[in-house]
Amino acid sequence: MVCAKTTVLHESGLHMRPAQEFVSAVANYPCKVTIKVGDKSVNGKSILSVMAAGIKRDTPIEICCDGPEEQQALVVALKVLAAG
Repeated sequence: MVCAKTTVLHESGLHMRPAQEFVSAVANYPCKVTIKVGDKSVNGKSILSVMAAGIKRDTPIEICCDGPEEQQALVVALKVLAAG
């Protein structure tokens, strides 16, 4: 398992379009992707879970990937979030 902490930069947080971009970016990797925000953990491959988490701009989060190609998935996830 690999994890990294980051901050959501997109002006609308992880809602609709940015959530879809995130989910689409990590969906092709066979590993499990989890977004931890506060004391909640959500499935990073589920658009409904990501949107339901209500992650706003400037929120600190942790992305964890576990399984095959976990490092590559983490790099891609962080790039999508860094793009804002």
